[in-house]
Order: sequence, then C-alpha cells, then structure tokens
Amino acid sequence: MNFPTDLKYTKSDEWIRVKGSEAETGLTDYAQSHLSDIVYVELPEVGAEYQAGSPFGSIESVKAASDMNIPASGTITAVNEGLSDTPEVVNSDPYGQGWIIKFTLSDPKELAALMDAKAYEAYCNERG
Repeated sequence: MNFPTDLKYTKSDEWIRVKGSEAETGLTDYAQSHLSDIVYVELPEVGAEYQAGSPFGSIESVKAASDMNIPASGTITAVNEGLSDTPEVVNSDPYGQGWIIKFTLSDPKELAALMDAKAYEAYCNERG
C-alpha cells in the first residue's frame, strides 16, 4: 500500500492534496485495491457546493459501488473528465492521473480533522 505523506486522509478512504485554497481529491490506494477493477466513476457538476463529509459522486467496480465523500467543504472547480473513458486509471495511479475532483476550500480549518499518512496507515491496518 502507498500512503503519500503530503496528503491528508478520510475514514471513508478519500485523499486530499491542498495547495493554498485549492484542493484535489481522489480515492486512496487502499480503497481502490479493495474495490478491485473500477469500471465507472460518477462525477459532480463543476460549480456544485458540498459540505465536508457529504457524497459528491460514486464509484463502481466489478465488486461493488460506493459513494465518494468530499474531505472538506468547498465548491467544485474541475472534474477528471478522462475517467469517463478510462476509469481504471484510479486503480493504476490513484494519487496522480486518477484524481477525481478539484475544489476551492470553504473552510481550511476543517483539514485539522483529517488523518495524516501515518494515522491513515494505522487505520487501514486495523481494518485488514
């Protein structure tokens, strides 16, 4: 499993990379490996606003479908349109080309509630 130290993580297995007031989010390596082969990603509308922890889309694999939750409140500024044709990129490059949304943070203080890489790795190990 890969747990990049420059990211924050949620208990629902999303990662967030923050640069100033902008953030990028996707599904963690742990989550994609447990879902197995991803076949579909439902993306939100650009301009939509979400509260921290609320579902912004869903992801489907050959095993299951799951909601994806936004790690912090914000307004969607971009979606990874490439996932419509090649959703399997989430499996092969979850922290790079497999990003799902970009958004402007509404309240950067919410980031303090998220896990760092070490805490997220321990959380994943607890779950097996």
